[in-house]
Amino acid sequence: MEAAGQVLKRAVELDNKEKFSEALVCYQEGIDILFNAVKQSSDDKFKANARQRLTEYMKRAEKLKEFVQNQKQVGRFHEKIEIKSGQRGCSYSRLFSKYIDEKLTKVTINDPYIRNHHQILNLLRFCELLVKKGKNLQSIKLITTAADFDDVAQQLEKIEQIQQSLKELKINLDFDMSDTLHDREIEFDNGWIIKIGRGLDYFKRPPSKLAIGKLDFDLRECHETTIDIFSTR
Repeated sequence: MEAAGQVLKRAVELDNKEKFSEALVCYQEGIDILFNAVKQSSDDKFKANARQRLTEYMKRAEKLKEFVQNQKQVGRFHEKIEIKSGQRGCSYSRLFSKYIDEKLTKVTINDPYIRNHHQILNLLRFCELLVKKGKNLQSIKLITTAADFDDVAQQLEKIEQIQQSLKELKINLDFDMSDTLHDREIEFDNGWIIKIGRGLDYFKRPPSKLAIGKLDFDLRECHETTIDIFSTR
């Protein structure tokens, strides 16, 4: 009950802030936890009270689900995610998986800071998510800026290694260098545009090589940034 209460409280807070897509995820997670608690309990009074709450939350979740779907269909959907400094639980998988579906065939990444080694690793992690979730993905287009003169050769070599690895999976990676690129934006050809204030590089450096969060980015602290997600359909 305590776990369900925390998740559902968060769902209501997001709902009140009109962050409907995030609220729907929390409602669904909280409902599942509460439903399992009811099944395992032998307390009739608790079960009756919990069932009543389940009914209320399920009605609200169903209305939200219908609303979000309608907004997506008419191309009016906009979700804002505000990440605070030090916040955890914001991996690429957690935030962006729901926008990667069987309709996705091409992704365009505009990010001027795919230069340093850790930034190229971020690109690799994002590509891994696209490969894992995008069953019909055919191509990725990267537009970034060139590293400093002494480092540009290594930058190109590392991106080409990712390019070769994707090619073995029958996914084409093209990349261009721009001298004027500033905006950070990821475009999915299934109708979604993701604008990230800091681009893919919104994770903080871990305090040590063996710190929790070094490998699991849901446990990694983040820099403060804002993510805007739009439907273009």
